[in-house]
Amino acid sequence: MTTTTQEAPARTGIGVRKDYHALNAQLNLFAPDGSIQFDKDREAAEEYLRQHVAPNTKTFPTVTARLDWLVENDYYERAFLEAYSRDFLVALHGRAHGAGHRFQTFLGAFKFFTSYALKTFDGTTYLEGFPERVTATALFLGQGDEALASRLVDEMMSGRFQPATPTFLNAGKAQRGELVSCFLLRLEDNLESIGRSVNSALQLSKRGGGVALLLTNLRETGAPIKKIQNQASGVVPVMKILEDSFSYANQLGARQGAGAVYLHAHHPDILRFLDTKRENADEKIRIKTLSLGVVIPDVTFKLAKENREMHLFSPYDVQREYGTALSDLSVNEHYDDMVANPRIRKTTISAREFFKTLAELQFESGYPYVLFEDTVNRANPLEGWVNMSNLCSEILQVNTPSRYDAAIGYEQIGRDISCNLGSLNITQAMASPDFGATVETAVRALTSVSDQTDVDAVPSVAAGNDASHAIGLGQMNLHGYLASQRIHYGSEEGIDFTDIYFLTVTYHAIRASNQLAIGRGQTFAGFETSSYADGSYFDKYTERDWQPATARVRELFADAGIQIPTREDWATLRESVTAHGIYNAYLQAVPPTGSISYVNNSTASIHPIAAKIEIRKEGKLGRVYYPAPHMTGDNLEFYQDAYEIGYEKIIDTYAAATQHVDQGLSLTLFFRDTATTRDINKAQIHAWRAGIKSLYYIRLRQPALEGTEIENCVSCAL
Repeated sequence: MTTTTQEAPARTGIGVRKDYHALNAQLNLFAPDGSIQFDKDREAAEEYLRQHVAPNTKTFPTVTARLDWLVENDYYERAFLEAYSRDFLVALHGRAHGAGHRFQTFLGAFKFFTSYALKTFDGTTYLEGFPERVTATALFLGQGDEALASRLVDEMMSGRFQPATPTFLNAGKAQRGELVSCFLLRLEDNLESIGRSVNSALQLSKRGGGVALLLTNLRETGAPIKKIQNQASGVVPVMKILEDSFSYANQLGARQGAGAVYLHAHHPDILRFLDTKRENADEKIRIKTLSLGVVIPDVTFKLAKENREMHLFSPYDVQREYGTALSDLSVNEHYDDMVANPRIRKTTISAREFFKTLAELQFESGYPYVLFEDTVNRANPLEGWVNMSNLCSEILQVNTPSRYDAAIGYEQIGRDISCNLGSLNITQAMASPDFGATVETAVRALTSVSDQTDVDAVPSVAAGNDASHAIGLGQMNLHGYLASQRIHYGSEEGIDFTDIYFLTVTYHAIRASNQLAIGRGQTFAGFETSSYADGSYFDKYTERDWQPATARVRELFADAGIQIPTREDWATLRESVTAHGIYNAYLQAVPPTGSISYVNNSTASIHPIAAKIEIRKEGKLGRVYYPAPHMTGDNLEFYQDAYEIGYEKIIDTYAAATQHVDQGLSLTLFFRDTATTRDINKAQIHAWRAGIKSLYYIRLRQPALEGTEIENCVSCAL
């Protein structure tokens, strides 16, 4: 008989039944000797698999019998399996099971089976274990390439590469959403564009992706329509429509609809936009679930430093005067001209008051996200202007507008954006037998996601994806890796490692994309005008020998057998890229990572842990405890949490990575309960000066209530 899950562990005692939830809870209670009971959490994972998963899993006599049954009963698609021989399908499943995967934590096992594993339509029976989900994903992304599918099984079973949730959840399933994580849409200043975008948001939300929308080009409240003054309603009513849309559409109940809207800081509605997130906002304008992002140019910081007024410009007038939408114009470059132009209507607010308002709202709600417009565009390797980001603030790509007829059909299809994401586990990647091959396999996997994504319901997204082949290779488990090597997060060695690691990933990612371009005889659209084509992208790597600054980091890479690219390596790569191009317009983006971090036993993204023992509420199960990956009783001092570490070290770590990442990094800042809005403003300025491209959430530690500390409670005491 062939079971669809890993083999259930043996009983820990004859006739003894242990409560896996209670075992997990003991992780949060010190043992009699004062140690943390890590073994209880591992035992909880084993008991969960034995008591819950194994009895509720459908078994089959053979691999082929299982696959035939899944296809015949509309659980798996037929086409991706028919691309391979029967013998190979059997062998690849054996390869996955042979890896000996074991969930390291109870939460990892619980998350996988509740969020990813294929179940019967009534939700009562599991049809996949971890090896089967990995194999289905590898086969689907391999597209008939046996070598690639085999490498993908190896990379995923080892934990070196983990596809993002939509890919890992949906690949190969007959009833599924899209493989991509999120989408970015731009709105133009007309009802046709607004109407089409609302419909597109519904369609994309139904398919399981978070959707961000650009509102910068919409005319402000009170602007004229057909020369009649005080007619335009501004951006807030559009935000309300979008919020209702996202609450309605979701992916078959598997992922809730989620949206974000971005507005330029110099749009006349900026304060109204921000006021929608105030705790005491009128219900008519209050935005509860939609995420907000603000695009800030360099000039805004300059005006605040000089304590000057900042001018807000009518998008309608800017479009008429420049023939270019406000979102596609460098406000920093044109600011003085627009101020002096009497044909552009403008209002003023205090620049310092603007930043104060920003900090107040972030203090209250964690919003808005912040996009540092000029920092982003100075680093953008492509022609065009980046004017927004996504729901997690790490996607930074050029978009172009669409035009519509009166029936909201396309007169001209522009280019909107989809996010094809997956992440490397830094700890496992550093242990890879071939680091370059690991990166290349990940790039090819994500390229397959792009190749197989055709969102025909939203032609602008399909056109953008077809033109750019853009992907976002991310990273996770930085804190876990550093702590396992007894390096403090944010220390000189920690920042040095981050710098060199991301440099090395960048080299191999570009090399992999170059090989794709050579093999396919195709580059992304617009390669000829990019900084890759003229070779200038590589200048910073060929002008000096970029090597570790500390002996410890040199030792880590030497011990791992990973060669750090030299100037000569970069020069050779530049020669090949300028001659043959690269296939992917964008290659890297570092998402926050959530559920996949638990499944992969990783600290999330590249930020520090929020707690040594994390407490999560998981539906009816209630409180679940999750230990920081690689934490033992001997290395606790290296697991300072993000609130203790402080925003400066987090920003400096992200800045080291940012200089090598062509898109963005989802950066959450953490503050102690004693923080003030002034501290948040200081963090914003530090991030901008350090070269950070965007800020995600602001998190404030909640003050402990008097008398609530529980004796012998790990999460309270640590």
